[in-house]
Amino acid sequence: MKKIEAIIRTNKVDDVKEALDEAGYSSMTVTEVKGRGRQKGMMQQWRGREYCVDLLPKARIEIVVPDNQVDKVMEVIQKSASTDNIGDGKIFVIPVENAMRIRTGETGEDAL
Repeated sequence: MKKIEAIIRTNKVDDVKEALDEAGYSSMTVTEVKGRGRQKGMMQQWRGREYCVDLLPKARIEIVVPDNQVDKVMEVIQKSASTDNIGDGKIFVIPVENAMRIRTGETGEDAL
């Protein structure tokens, strides 16, 4: 099993959620986060003074899937989150040793 973490623009969360749902992946966790990468923030003005906002609001989507579904999920996220502009985000794939459904005690892929 693998955990897929996607850091995306906050305005693309609904698009990604709908695309994953249509592809058969309805379970996910979404967290509001802040971060920076190559985008390096943006200049803003307040009361006539310029300042740099270098930690931008993003969303982190986490989903755990069987190994053989990783590429499909990554493709769905990439296509639905892309704006073709810097700052679209990143996708990370992390190994998951085990999982357990608390209610039933099912483990492994059965818990997904």
